[in-house]
Amino acid sequence: MAHRVDAQFLAHAQAAEEVGHHPMADIAGTPTAVEAVLAPVFERWHQDAGSTYRNWFHWEERLKNFRSIRRGLQAVVQEIETGAFGNTYRGSSLETVVSAIAEQRQIFKGADHAFLWKPKLRIPDIYEHPQNQRAFGRFLDECDCCNDEAGVLRAIHALDAQRIKGLGPAAANLLYFVHPTLVPPFNTAIVRGYNTLTGAKVKLGRWDEYLAMRRGILELNRVHRRWLSNDLGAVAGFLFDIGAGRIVLPPTGNDPAAQAAWEADLARVRADAADQKRRAAEAAEDQSHTQIQGWLRDLGRALGFNVWIASNDRARPYAQGRLGDGCLTALPEALERTAGADAIRLIDVIWLEADGKLAAAFEVEHSTSIYSGIVRMLDLALGLGDGMAARYFLVAPDRREADVRAQFARPAFSRVTELDLRYLPYSELEAHRDAMARFGRGLRPIEVIARTLR
Repeated sequence: MAHRVDAQFLAHAQAAEEVGHHPMADIAGTPTAVEAVLAPVFERWHQDAGSTYRNWFHWEERLKNFRSIRRGLQAVVQEIETGAFGNTYRGSSLETVVSAIAEQRQIFKGADHAFLWKPKLRIPDIYEHPQNQRAFGRFLDECDCCNDEAGVLRAIHALDAQRIKGLGPAAANLLYFVHPTLVPPFNTAIVRGYNTLTGAKVKLGRWDEYLAMRRGILELNRVHRRWLSNDLGAVAGFLFDIGAGRIVLPPTGNDPAAQAAWEADLARVRADAADQKRRAAEAAEDQSHTQIQGWLRDLGRALGFNVWIASNDRARPYAQGRLGDGCLTALPEALERTAGADAIRLIDVIWLEADGKLAAAFEVEHSTSIYSGIVRMLDLALGLGDGMAARYFLVAPDRREADVRAQFARPAFSRVTELDLRYLPYSELEAHRDAMARFGRGLRPIEVIARTLR
């Protein structure tokens, strides 16, 4: 149901909005100039692994919380309407909802403080004042039922007109999870960040001040949309990181030293982001490499062979245990005596007959140099009197077949042709390993799915 809005309040709110509506006024004048100045700031924010953009806005659990929080608010409304809400915060349905929000500590740490009952101050006055409690319930219900900006603003104006002591814009954190494209979150750091960025003087605790900031935030989000999102959580996170001191804005004066220091800091952030990306890629690569070794380990044992895992990989976690579990802890004596024993120990997977005779060797080349794997297998084959009788496999992603064939064709590897080296694509191993393990025996199954390189 629509409520009549207090005219004096609207006039005050509109005036405050005009005062607050000057995004980046102290940094640049036109949207194009503002974009040019802020682009490296947004870039830094996107790259910073500790920013709200990386650890909250793109956090999968954040999206999962929207539905549960909205359902929780509907339960609050229902309890207020039926008189079952009670007169305490602790143990109430509201505590459950607000606690779920506050658990998103990257940006909502302390969000529950505004709703805690403070007996000495008698705030927020929605627990022991039934009329205020019902007004709060109507506010939540109207915001949940409406689907446009006008409806949300009507509900906010109606709630503010009640002048409920201690119930201010912190309630916007509830509305954000109902209308994330219309209502930005609100806290001290966000306000501080907005004021720092725009030169505004928004104060805490008043809905008209919040609405002024909201209008500026919407404009900021429009101008810089390519860095942000339709979901106002992104721009709120950006302001939060500015307000918390994580993101430092470029100097606005003509101080070359300050500008150089800021640019140097930006360069460090970029370098850190690149390093983190590289380490993440390496970790993913190691995981994929280990998985293939694990497949070959299990397949080799199922086909009746003893298995050797590269000495530097045996301790890697795999399948609730270690990669080297159930494998040989020492090479057979014949292999230990060869001149290239140190290199042989690093071959990813070796299958051996029960009597210690070499059956097959595998080098997994997920993305590393194919050259070194070929060299290790050549050392193995040439170091044994009957080494050429064994089978040798380069195991690599399907996309690397051309790389494998190019290395095999190098003049330096002329003797590799004697190895009958074969290429084993990931896809073939993945598709057939279970059937081979169940029905196969010896080397025949693996030879069938591998591809010759001659």
